[in-house]
Amino acid sequence: MSTMTLSPAVYVARPRSAARAEVRLTRRGRLVVFLLALTLALGAALWLAAGSMATSDSGPAADQPTEMIRVSSGQTLWTIAAERAEPGEIRAMMHEIRELNALSDSMLLAGQELFVPVD
Repeated sequence: MSTMTLSPAVYVARPRSAARAEVRLTRRGRLVVFLLALTLALGAALWLAAGSMATSDSGPAADQPTEMIRVSSGQTLWTIAAERAEPGEIRAMMHEIRELNALSDSMLLAGQELFVPVD
């Protein structure tokens, strides 16, 4: 028969707090985190608001008589300007209509209301 001998092993137990790292904020730490979040939110709001711009324009010029028309289906800025402009002045009338209505391009939608100069 054989004999087996076991040597005792020594295990060192770790404290529980070292196994799990826990973040605990003091009153000052909570205040710093709050102020940082508030600063980020304020910075984002200012960044988004920087793109908006107020103007003093209130619509068509008061010294120029205008009338409001509703764009019909199939009408273009060219056809509207051609109806109102003198021969050879269609492009100038298109530019004037775009300026009156603060249009960025010549695209019109059916039902859109436009200010146009009166003859």
